[in-house]
Amino acid sequence: MDWRSFFYGCGFILILFLYVPIRVNKKHASHHNFSVYMERYNKSYSNDTVYHHRYKNFMDASRAVDKLNKMRQHNSSAIYGLSKFSDMSKDEFKDQYLQDDLPQRISGHKLNTFKGDSSEEVDVVRRRVNRRRHKRGTVTTAKSIPLKVDWRESGVVTKINNQKSCGACWAFSTIQNMESMYAIKYQKLLKLSVQQAIDCARYSNQGCDGGDDCTFLEWLHDYKVKVYSEEVYPLHLKTEVCKIANDSFYVQVDAFDCDSFIDQEEYILQAIATIGPVAVAVNAISWQYYLGGVIQFNCGGDFDLLNHSVQLVGYDLTAEIPHYIARNSWGEDFGDKGYLYLAMGDNLCGLANEVSAMTVL
Repeated sequence: MDWRSFFYGCGFILILFLYVPIRVNKKHASHHNFSVYMERYNKSYSNDTVYHHRYKNFMDASRAVDKLNKMRQHNSSAIYGLSKFSDMSKDEFKDQYLQDDLPQRISGHKLNTFKGDSSEEVDVVRRRVNRRRHKRGTVTTAKSIPLKVDWRESGVVTKINNQKSCGACWAFSTIQNMESMYAIKYQKLLKLSVQQAIDCARYSNQGCDGGDDCTFLEWLHDYKVKVYSEEVYPLHLKTEVCKIANDSFYVQVDAFDCDSFIDQEEYILQAIATIGPVAVAVNAISWQYYLGGVIQFNCGGDFDLLNHSVQLVGYDLTAEIPHYIARNSWGEDFGDKGYLYLAMGDNLCGLANEVSAMTVL
């Protein structure tokens, strides 16, 4: 063996000694991180096949998080990380927590709908949301509204809900609005029955299999539906037979507005400031890894991307990134104790495509 062959042989052996442990250690670290993740979120898997499937999703999530965080521009910009959904593939997340058919459901009814039992009642909602055109990407507000509104501080927002795998975001967002509007009017905050909506709502609403805020409001108004308390009609998070409740306390929709405010988000602010929280349809696919901060990117606003509904409980025009305060229904262990923040002015996440506001009797 000549010296050259000896040298190459030693070099190859040295590379093996250095490279293989690095790969093994890296893999070991990844599995350790996954174990930490499983412990943090109290995860367990039935067998090795499921474990390896979840581990692959976890690794995919880690790469996706790095990519999302590279777009951060400010300290208050959205930050993404490993969440309770990070062991799910994007398709699994979409199937379990979002509605693919929401655009079709919305297309089945007319937006720009104002309904009330008299013209005076309709005007309560309508005159506060007068519309006019402004350049896309800008938010021009009336001088009469505050620069900052947070209805949570007024004690008119109930505790964060968790819909789990029941696809009834439409029921949660609308019933939450009824709770807030009742509290604003009567200074009494209480939980209303989402389960009643899941079981009973018609007009193409299908319980845990999906629905739409505006068709639900229309049904509530047209049939003068009495919505009872959660105590009387408790939450089970599955679609059941509609039950007849009999209680002296209930809440009814008085008047409501359903409309699109693309390029006119200043009127969403006016509705929040002068009426109360509103419900909006959104595209939430990128929220799988959201931890906190203001979402500015990675959240398309096209109508065809809508797949979820949330409640907007306030806004902040004084912040480094002016934003809405969105209340989600995925539990307090999502985002910022159940909330997230959406930059305003460019129909981010599609939030201006379908906006609903109401008053109650």
